Amino acid sequence: MDSGIILFHCFMILLAFMSLLVKPGVGGKCAFEAIFNFGDSNSDTGGFFSAFPSQPSPNGMTYFNRPTGRPSDGRLYLDFLAQALGLPFVSPYLQSIGSDFRHGANFATSASTVLLPKTSLFDTGVSPFALAIQLNQMKQFKSRVDEQSSGQEKLPSSDIIGKSLYTFYIGQNDFTGNLGSGIDGARQIMPQLVSQISSTIKELYGLGGRTFLILNLAPVGCYPAFLVQLPHEGSDVDQFGCMISINNGVNEYNNMLKESLRQTRQDLGDAKVIYVNTHDALLELFQHPKNHGMQYGPKACCGTGGGSYNYNPQVFCGYSKSLNGQEVTATACDDPQNYVSWDGIHATEAANKQLAYAILGGSMSDPPFKFSDFCEIQPLG
Repeated sequence: MDSGIILFHCFMILLAFMSLLVKPGVGGKCAFEAIFNFGDSNSDTGGFFSAFPSQPSPNGMTYFNRPTGRPSDGRLYLDFLAQALGLPFVSPYLQSIGSDFRHGANFATSASTVLLPKTSLFDTGVSPFALAIQLNQMKQFKSRVDEQSSGQEKLPSSDIIGKSLYTFYIGQNDFTGNLGSGIDGARQIMPQLVSQISSTIKELYGLGGRTFLILNLAPVGCYPAFLVQLPHEGSDVDQFGCMISINNGVNEYNNMLKESLRQTRQDLGDAKVIYVNTHDALLELFQHPKNHGMQYGPKACCGTGGGSYNYNPQVFCGYSKSLNGQEVTATACDDPQNYVSWDGIHATEAANKQLAYAILGGSMSDPPFKFSDFCEIQPLG
């Protein structure tokens, strides 16, 4: 077993023990007073559905008991990270009702890409809020913070920028959206993706940001959606049911991203630029779900009930459609805590919680970054 995975297991045991010693809900001191997040659906806490309201149940069924714009049955990794740091959930920048930005803002939206889209949302389903747009929103946010009168709005003080954590979880849609011609299609845009991410970090550094957490690309070759939709031979599937060629391509991209961030770290001498190996943390869950209290790897909880992957690309989670003269609805399983995949594309709350544990421990990061060195970690309820 990889040494990083062993450390991941050890930290989870330690954190579980710590949760017995610390009272839930008691805020502790933390070097990070806010989180500013950039990303896609993997960390979207409601931005997309603030702009395009329509998310159905059963999304949100586990924790919120209603749809909140998160593509999951409950909380995302970003929610758990905020909870662990003693911060409230990060409000979506696009949400005009009920938002409180005193502890940061979430610019992520579902279907977002690193590169600017060449088509509209209504043609291909790609969000108009690409990384460059999210960066501009952050610049506008900072300008508004700098201009505000004290206590006028639910905004942070102007010195918050340097005391914040900047998180990135984006690139999946660029990668998977270019797999139509095989892995070579994705390979062609990899240099552009890592370059855009690095340049965005440098611009945020120019605004005053100093701590950046960049999650790499997950093992999408284990995602039910792509196992169903992408053509592949039986020999291209490993013993765990994951597509070998796609995950090899993911590793190519991740290695390129890691090297680009290493260079960025050198360019920004006093900044912390942390590469997080999301891939290995999630791959461990897909390959060995029972070792983490789950039952199913590459199988969706919310689907139409057909096939080994429980995923139908024509009927998304919570929606109904007439297929071959029969009304088909994608419904949720009764036990999402036993699944890694929520809807074939996104993680369940249970998987997101495990991912948060891995991030907090620091063993999956390069360079290693233990949050307990900067914050009094709160238990994850």
